[in-house]
Amino acid sequence: MNAPTDFAALKGRQQVAWSSGDYAVIGTTLQIVGEQLAEACDLMWDEKVLDVAAGNGNATLAAARRGCNVTSTDYVADLLDRGSERARAERLDVRFQVADAEALPFDDATFDAVLSTFGVMFAPDHQQSAAEMARVCRPGGRIGLANWTPDSLVGKMFKVLGRHIPPSPGVQPPALWGDEKHVRSLFGERASTITVTPRAFNFRYRSAAHFIDVFRTWYGPVHKAFAALAADKAAMLERDLTELLNGLNRAGAASLVVPSEYLEIVVKRR
Repeated sequence: MNAPTDFAALKGRQQVAWSSGDYAVIGTTLQIVGEQLAEACDLMWDEKVLDVAAGNGNATLAAARRGCNVTSTDYVADLLDRGSERARAERLDVRFQVADAEALPFDDATFDAVLSTFGVMFAPDHQQSAAEMARVCRPGGRIGLANWTPDSLVGKMFKVLGRHIPPSPGVQPPALWGDEKHVRSLFGERASTITVTPRAFNFRYRSAAHFIDVFRTWYGPVHKAFAALAADKAAMLERDLTELLNGLNRAGAASLVVPSEYLEIVVKRR
């Protein structure tokens, strides 16, 4: 019999990974996803909105721009600082609070809408994270998610990383949050309706080498993977990522443009 997964230890390692580098460098390029999600959730002025695993605050800012009363949460304080800088620059009044997606420090039915863009999908306990988002969302409220699919660039990139540094046993892949059947099973009877819209985000860089340089410097999981490998093994990882990126590039030799599929999901709370 396999030992039960130690989610606390795993989250500790994840927190170290996401605290390394600076996700905000990549996160700001994804702002359009937060804007689209805010529209999909039909956010209204003065609604109370929670952004879970907010990173540097893309969904946070999108909701605040629409007049919502926003609480932005993440378990990496430095990322919340980046979101706070952005909010201040736009004169947006947002509350920032360190919080774990699997143990949200809010009362039941506190929020009209609960959002997460490429955030909660990386929490290790899928069932607990979904239960917490549903718990703090009021009946009739909306839970809005943007999740990379297993076949997205990010989903495939994590598969490449997993070949070089095996993931923790017993943990479900984050990209399962980009599988409609899995998401429906997570929310189950808590949802009155679940609307799923496939979308794509285009990663735009000069070249595969440029993409890898940015991600190994700033994107926590890739940064940690390269740091953990000996030079020859790191070169093999770089080769595999280059092959992946060039195989998906639709811009030819001139540049790098790689579409990455994600699911835009709106769960209406029962």
